[in-house]
Amino acid sequence: MNLVVVSAGLSVPSSTRLLGDRLAAATAARTGADVRVIEVRDLAVDIAHNLTSGFPGPALADALDAVAGADGLVVVTPVFSASYSGLFKSFFDVLGARDKDALAGKPVLVAATGGTARHSMVLDHALRPLFSYLRAVVVPTGVYAASEDWGAQGLPERIERAAGELAALMTGRPAQRHRTAPAPAADDLTVVPFAEQLARLRGEGAEATA
Repeated sequence: MNLVVVSAGLSVPSSTRLLGDRLAAATAARTGADVRVIEVRDLAVDIAHNLTSGFPGPALADALDAVAGADGLVVVTPVFSASYSGLFKSFFDVLGARDKDALAGKPVLVAATGGTARHSMVLDHALRPLFSYLRAVVVPTGVYAASEDWGAQGLPERIERAAGELAALMTGRPAQRHRTAPAPAADDLTVVPFAEQLARLRGEGAEATA
């Protein structure tokens, strides 16, 4: 089983790559999939040549084949002008031109990084429509990480939830749900008057000091 991460981060080190790595690790832990990371910035020249000539170079062709043959995808882009990066979009434009069915029915986890939480809607107004148009199966939970999310509560839980949903689609097994406490028995629903509860506490306190 193969899991491919498409990361459109431009810097080194890249928070976009870091988010992709964490999502891939959480998914691979559930599926045992082999992980391959495609850094789109390394293919920028090949992508430009392909857009003008219609022919991919060897490195780009290999990356496109890996994406088309993957059992699942994690796609991560930085946010530019409230949307995905142009290089990210160009990579998938090239993929769609080469094989319009490359992502049909393929499980895809969408994720993005940005400097502020205000851009979190990029997942729903840009990434989901793009991959729905390519006929991929987008997992319900997308993951957006703003600068302040790193090291804060909430991001690890979103990563685990999204990875579980992707793993479920890749393996055909239902995603594990969060366990909830069992409902109380009927006998446990008896209402005890506050005065009686206070009297019990006073009695327990007296026994403790005896």
